[in-house]
Amino acid sequence: MSSKTIIAICIVAIVWGTTFLGIKIGVETVPPWFVAGFRQLLASLVLLPILLYSNNLKWIGWKNLRIQITLSTLMLIGANGLTTVAEENLTSSLTSLISALSPVFIFIASMAIGMEKFTYRTLGGLLMGFFGVIFIFWDGIDDLMNPDYRLGLLILIIALMSWGLGTIYTKKLQVENHNLFLNLFYQFAFAGIIQLIFAFSFSDAIDVSTWSVKSISAIVYLAVFGSVLAFFSYHYLLKTLLPTQVSILSYVNTIISIFLSWLILGETISTKFIIATACIISGVFIINYKPGMLKRRFRRK
Repeated sequence: MSSKTIIAICIVAIVWGTTFLGIKIGVETVPPWFVAGFRQLLASLVLLPILLYSNNLKWIGWKNLRIQITLSTLMLIGANGLTTVAEENLTSSLTSLISALSPVFIFIASMAIGMEKFTYRTLGGLLMGFFGVIFIFWDGIDDLMNPDYRLGLLILIIALMSWGLGTIYTKKLQVENHNLFLNLFYQFAFAGIIQLIFAFSFSDAIDVSTWSVKSISAIVYLAVFGSVLAFFSYHYLLKTLLPTQVSILSYVNTIISIFLSWLILGETISTKFIIATACIISGVFIINYKPGMLKRRFRRK
């Protein structure tokens, strides 16, 4: 692999592994919809000078605009925004672990519309992931009596379903991205505006003086690194590696996120939580395994 590929792998694995931590730090003092809204709006402002400098800032047409708004609604407002809201009541480690189940939601939905076929191997993966969820709540079943905790879990599940729908919608489109930065600019800008409208509508009290420098810094980090840099690196890897190889990075993201949540935030990681992590990651890997995914990809010059 080239040095650029190795750097891109490190960026995706490490940066996306820190996003759950960044969100948790952000919502400590800033209302979650403000965290999500400022993140996406700032990301669009980061892309704006790049597009202006390269003379690529232009109108994308009504058809492409509808596509980008749909993707923005599902992936950024629904998935990313609701995950940010959920982390107000859930730990960073639990959110990242439950989010690791997103490929399972995607597979089930794909199977329902005929994009994937059911096999005994996938059944084994689903059962392993299910046992992982049981281990998560084995000792914390009483936590479900907390309405805020239940609401956080419900919102996170909706976020995962939204991500799954967005992923399937992207697969069904099968449209080439001639200008990824331009499409992302429209997505980020639309999501940022809508989420800030939600923030002003749903936040009970808005006191900017209580927003800490640490939370604001986390929002900037999420925008510049979590949204722009990591997304660009991800698409670069899709051009140089097999998609199934790139998907393995999601397992690394989860492990990094859980480790950082324990190291920086002091979140408790029990033995059962570690077992649950192993079960869920193994189950998701079994479901998504394709022959040759661990082989190197060769391209003719």
